[in-house]
Amino acid sequence: MSLSTRSARCAALMAEPDELYPEKIIYPRNTRTLIKTAVVGGKPIDEKTCMALRTLVFGSCATPPRPEWARTGFTLRPYGQSLAFGLRAARNTTRSLVTAVQAVMLKHFLFKSNAGPVESLLKPSYERQIEALTSTVAEIIWRSAGGFAVQNIGCSSGQSAAGNESAPTAVVVLPQETPYVQHSVQYFQDGLTETLHLFEFESLDDLEIFIKRYLYLFQDEGSPGAVLLLYSAVLSRGLSKVKIDLENPRGSMLGGCPEEGSISVVVFSLTGRASPHLHNGVLHVGDENTYAVPQWGVLARSEVGFLVHEGDGQSTGRQPGSRLKTPNLPIWVTLCHGHHGVLFNTNRELLRNYHAERRFEIQYFTCGGSHAILTVDTRSTSGNDSELEGSSKECTDMGATPLEKLIRSKWQDAYIQWNGAPLM
Repeated sequence: MSLSTRSARCAALMAEPDELYPEKIIYPRNTRTLIKTAVVGGKPIDEKTCMALRTLVFGSCATPPRPEWARTGFTLRPYGQSLAFGLRAARNTTRSLVTAVQAVMLKHFLFKSNAGPVESLLKPSYERQIEALTSTVAEIIWRSAGGFAVQNIGCSSGQSAAGNESAPTAVVVLPQETPYVQHSVQYFQDGLTETLHLFEFESLDDLEIFIKRYLYLFQDEGSPGAVLLLYSAVLSRGLSKVKIDLENPRGSMLGGCPEEGSISVVVFSLTGRASPHLHNGVLHVGDENTYAVPQWGVLARSEVGFLVHEGDGQSTGRQPGSRLKTPNLPIWVTLCHGHHGVLFNTNRELLRNYHAERRFEIQYFTCGGSHAILTVDTRSTSGNDSELEGSSKECTDMGATPLEKLIRSKWQDAYIQWNGAPLM
């Protein structure tokens, strides 16, 4: 395959479908509607928590928050069809969170269900879609509360969570109609944050039952599902702990973030800690004129990984450590030239058996609807390597697409072949 053809395919894969095909064709959708149960109970949000929560997430409570968060839910694709495992999302600052949710959903589709043909696992029924989304939302909130004790490993006293000292308490926020904080110079009403009710849970089972009952508030197209999940995770982790995670007293999770959202939101969703750093453990940064400041990265191996390629001039400090590069399962959230996506393989043993890593297929999916299948060959004695020697191999490396370079950040010098044109 010529370099120009590969580059064209990668460019098409990175572009949004709306950019490629401005004239939309609307097809009938085989979606169902969840039962909409009225929200009952909970504790109304108080003014202090409301203002602190908005400020920590969006950077200010005196100005309107980013509007896309009020209308982005975790919208499922038509069940039983191609890409039924995927979520749909516009390209805006919600994309990083939706993509992280997508990656965790893939874990439930592929590795948390009864064994069966891969084709059927990736074309789930409506009931399976709802089950996976429910488990994913509950898992992210529970992990943020310290329920899996990941973020507590190796923490200092200032970094530790309460998970080792007491039972974790997860918090879920759901909207009501009554605003509990009035519009003022200090607070700009957004129609959601000031109406929230807080619900607390001390077991994952109870949390999942509750999430399933009100899943329509997270799942409906145009619902505020993304911000409800982010708010719930932040309150479950604790406002003070999230501030410590960000390592900036005036920092926020979404203030000044890139077009498709922030890295800390992805790390928060996957590890339960809102760290802006991707390295393993703790690094002490300083010089002879300043005190060394600890930077807390990823404290334990993640189930779902994270790969980043921001360009050929990317600093090594922005590269994920092995706890994100080599997760427990072969699923990775990706950030490639500002675009979020998911790489995944359907073989659980891929990262446990070096024979499985010699030659394998990997799939790439974005919540914009792009999908590609590539073959990765890591064999040092591969016949492909013999064909690419000296300047020819260097030329191929220089002409590699951004997606290929991203894959090689995990499997260095791998030969990558595109299997057909990307599905748009």
